[in-house]
Amino acid sequence: MPAALDAMRRELEDAANHLGKPHDLRFKPMFGGLMAYFDEKPCAWLTIGELALKLAPVDQPALLALDGATRLIAKPGAAPSRHYIIVPAAVRRDTAQFAGWLAKSAAHAVSGTRARSRR
Repeated sequence: MPAALDAMRRELEDAANHLGKPHDLRFKPMFGGLMAYFDEKPCAWLTIGELALKLAPVDQPALLALDGATRLIAKPGAAPSRHYIIVPAAVRRDTAQFAGWLAKSAAHAVSGTRARSRR
């Protein structure tokens, strides 16, 4: 695994540990990177050099307001993601702050699943 990808994986694991849920996080190789699942729901996409969290529309503006945050562009020429927001390195290195964003991502994933199952 490339060193940058491994470092971001450890940052995400530290955030899960901070939430007291280290065993609820797992990873699966996807598109040359890793997809992270929290409580069995996709919550983050790790690519070489970038980690993006899947967030509810209501939570996106606050993260996008931070320096270095932007919408993930999965491949050159693709439209920016409507769901995945790149988390700046400074936020990822602040475990407590990053854990808060991971909790928002996990809450969105769970609420999205409930909404789909009611249809």
